[in-house]
Amino acid sequence: MYTKRELTPFGVAVKKALIDRRMTQQELARRIGTSRQYLDLILFGQRAGTQYVTRIIKALDLRIEDNEKTA
Repeated sequence: MYTKRELTPFGVAVKKALIDRRMTQQELARRIGTSRQYLDLILFGQRAGTQYVTRIIKALDLRIEDNEKTA
């Protein structure tokens, strides 16, 4: 049986930023030094990915307020 996954609030903010910047998850993953699959697990909350959160924020030039609004 298929279970629908939902993005975390952080994942939603990242996806919106990717769309705004016309960047793919693959490109973001390459920039932060991980695989697209692992990035996907982070965005869906299946992995904490604590070592990558700061890298994601910097790579997408996100403001902390953006993340707090979605958290």
